[in-house]
This record gives sequence, structure tokens and C-alpha cells, in this order.
Amino acid sequence: MHAKDVLIDGFGRIREEVHAAVDGLAPDRLAARPAPDANSVGWLVWHLTRVQDDHVAGAFGLDQVWLAQGFEKAFALGLGRRDTGYGHSSAQVAKVRVDSADRLTGYYDAVHEQTLAALHTMTAKDLERVVDERWEPPVTLGVRLVSVLSDALQHVGQAAYVRGLLQSAAA
Repeated sequence: MHAKDVLIDGFGRIREEVHAAVDGLAPDRLAARPAPDANSVGWLVWHLTRVQDDHVAGAFGLDQVWLAQGFEKAFALGLGRRDTGYGHSSAQVAKVRVDSADRLTGYYDAVHEQTLAALHTMTAKDLERVVDERWEPPVTLGVRLVSVLSDALQHVGQAAYVRGLLQSAAA
């Protein structure tokens, strides 16, 4: 199995877990927070999607799906156009309210498709290409992709946990 096949499989697992965490939730459940300063399922999935969108687009020289496909306007969150949620305050987390689970998974699916298309073009040598020189050592494409994969898996796990907390509280 080639490295890109491992990455494709990993990103496919994120997609499955995103759908499992979000599907069937009404807007109020997507925005519900188990504690006043906790993150909601909606925020967690939006954030992991924004980070994947931003980082993959940047690494491959693509337009962000958020901007290019009109999701920024459709979500109308009142945040900066390129905001990914990194470092959000509790008040900013509260601003991320999604009108439907389908809109959220639709955005994730569009980002996932762009990610897969980019990964399919990649060669093993591409993984060594430096994509961010702001760090020491500079970040390669391989390191960036593993970082995105790790971050997304952590956040989707958190979203599944929050969903479970909310379901337990409602029972």
C-alpha cells in the first residue's frame, strides 16, 4: 500500500465519523453545548472541516471550498471569511450555528472530495515538498497531511462524545 492510499483511507474514515456524529441532529442539538464554555457538535465539525479545507487547499495551491463554492455565504456566521475557528472564544463558538445537519455534512463532503482529488494527484516524492516555511523545521506536505488527519480525528471524536452526552442527558 502506498502512502497516499493510507492517507485516502484515513480521510475516508473522518468522513464516516463526521456523518455518524452529525446525521439526524436538529439545529438546536447541533448548537447545544454540554457546559457553558464547551464546544458544540456543530462547532467541532465546522472547525475540523474549515481546518482541513484551509490546510489542504493551501498545501496543494487550491481555492478553499468554503469561499469558492459559496459555503461562507450560505452559513452566514458573521465571522471572518477565512476564519477556521482556531483560538475561538466561547462567544465565537456560540456564533457557529448551522441551520441543518445536511448543510454541515454537505460542506464536509465537498471538502472531502477536494481532498481526495488532491491526494490522487500526489506522488511519494510530493510528501517531501515544503509547504510551510514559518516553522523550524519547515513543514512538508506529508507532515501537514498527517497533522490535518490527526486534528480532524480528534475533533470528530470529540463531536461524537458531545453527541453522546447530549443523548444521555435527554434520556
